[in-house]
This record gives sequence, structure tokens and C-alpha cells, in this order.
Amino acid sequence: MDFLPTLWFILIAVLWTGYLFLEGFDLGVGMHMLISARTENDRRVMLNTIGPVWDGNEVWLITAAGATFAAFPFWYASLVSTLYVPFVVVLLGLIFRAVAIEYRGKGHTARWTRCWDLALGLGSLVAAFGVGAALALTTTGLPVDRNGDGVGGPFAWFNGWALVGGLAVVGFCLVHAAAFLALKTDGDVRLRAGRFARWMPALLVPLALWVVAVQLMNGKAYTWLLVAGAVAAGGWAFLSARRGREGAAFAGMAGFLLLGVASIFANAYPVVLPSTIDPAFDLTVSNASSSSYTLGVMSVVAAFGIPAVLAYQGWTYWVFRKRIAGASIPAVRPVEAAVKPR
Repeated sequence: MDFLPTLWFILIAVLWTGYLFLEGFDLGVGMHMLISARTENDRRVMLNTIGPVWDGNEVWLITAAGATFAAFPFWYASLVSTLYVPFVVVLLGLIFRAVAIEYRGKGHTARWTRCWDLALGLGSLVAAFGVGAALALTTTGLPVDRNGDGVGGPFAWFNGWALVGGLAVVGFCLVHAAAFLALKTDGDVRLRAGRFARWMPALLVPLALWVVAVQLMNGKAYTWLLVAGAVAAGGWAFLSARRGREGAAFAGMAGFLLLGVASIFANAYPVVLPSTIDPAFDLTVSNASSSSYTLGVMSVVAAFGIPAVLAYQGWTYWVFRKRIAGASIPAVRPVEAAVKPR
């Protein structure tokens, strides 16, 4: 076993798990602004729950992609070039989402806010679906040749597993955001988020299917324990949400994600990108990694950087830990022009 490549494979799995956990409820809140909010006050409450943290959560995606580029450049090159079209769509979704969060409050007409609400909700949906599809295809396979080049055209990647992965992350984001909103808000938003728990089993089916499929494809006996743990955590989250135990429900969702993603990456190891053309073309932690020197330098930097980032982000969540209620949202006040027209 190559120690440093294996270490960085684990770290990249941790980064993707962190991204799905933290950005998951951000993306889900964006979608809930379209499907769960009833009034403008509801939408402002939802937006304020993620306002202080959404941009910090998004950094996990950049870090995961950057770590993949530095630690496994051949994996990164094959994945991004083969999935060029969906990654561009994901990028556009993230751009529209970020701009909507910043621009929504700059105008006060119903048409203005509605347009940016659509940009926020649809951008979140597209980003969640695209990331899920890419991660699913990373574990189930892409049509890459012996040089790691994608073959078959720009849409050769689209198959049933891409659809399952996209729906898996979208469904998880919706449920995870409902648990987050129930924990972070008060009033009508909290009540509706709690009632959304009845959809949890149906929305988590695609993710469960992805986890079990990867398990059956690779057949590692010990990872069945992780799958069983994920099922138990998901059941605990569902029961807790139905009983109004919001903290336990959110913790259960965290356990479901952590154990489920752990089983996927553990079953995929040592292959980082399977080839659907020929197993001989698979990219592994050995043939896709950077040099030992590069990985060693990265490990030293990560040993100091990751704890610092975790401590800072934990402090941020502690500062903004209180619930947000509709009554605490100030009324909209029009902004007067600095220079009045003559």
C-alpha cells in the first residue's frame, strides 16, 4: 500500500464529505425558498440562516477540487475533461446562486426579488445535481481510454448512474436543509421544515441506491458495517424529526452522510476513476498520484492548515448559533439615492 497516496485519497474523501454536509444544507435552503416558503418574510428568514456561512461552506468545493488537482493530477485531468459540460453547468449554477444571494436585497419590487429567488433556487438545484452526477460517475465509471482521455463525445458520460447520483444529492440537500431550518429557525418556517420530514424516506432512496450499488459492485465485506450504520442513522434521523427532536434529526443526517460516503470511497479504493471501456485503463491511487515529494509537502501544509480552518469555521457557527424568527427580520426600507435627480 502506498501510504501518502492512500492518505490523500482519504483526505479528499473527507473534503467531499465536508462539502456535501455543509454546502448541502446551503443548496437545500436555496431550493426550499422556491418550494417551502409562503411569504417574503419566510424567504428572508431562510436566507438569513445561511447568510453568514454560505461562502465559507463553498470553499470546501474549491479545496476538494484543488486537493485532487495537486495530489492526483491524472485523476483530475481525466475527470474534468470527460465531464467538461456538466462541470461548466455546475459552475454557472454556482455563479447564479452567489449573485442572487448578493443582489436579491438590492431592489424592492416583487419582480426583482422573484427573479433572484428563481436564480437562487434553480442555481442550487443545478449545482447539487451536477456535483452528485460527477461523484457518482467517479465511483461507477467513465469511458476513458488507456491515456485517461474520455471517448464517445461530450455527452457519453450521461447514463443511469449520473441520474441516480444527481437525484441522490438533490434529495439529500432537501432533507438536510429541512433538518437545518428546523434547528435554526422559529415560527412558521420551523413548523413547515419539521413537517417536511415525511418526505425523508423517498428523497433518500437515490442516495441509498448509490451506496448499495457501489457495495455490490466491489463486494468488500467489512464495508457492509458502514452501510448498516448509514441505514440506522437515516432511520434515527427520520424518527427524531417526526418526534420534533431537531438536534437529533440533524445529527442523524450527518451520520447517514458520513457513513454512506465512507462506504462508497472505501469500496472504490484503490481505484479513483474506473474505466467502462477496459478495467486495465482504471486510474488508481498509485498510477494517478503526484510524486512522493509533492504529497509530502502537501501533507505538512495540511497538518497545519486543516485544523486552523476547522477551528475558524467552528467558531463561526458558534457565533451564529441562535435561532432566527420572522419577527426578528427588519422591515424593508428603500434606499435613497446619494445624488437626487434634478
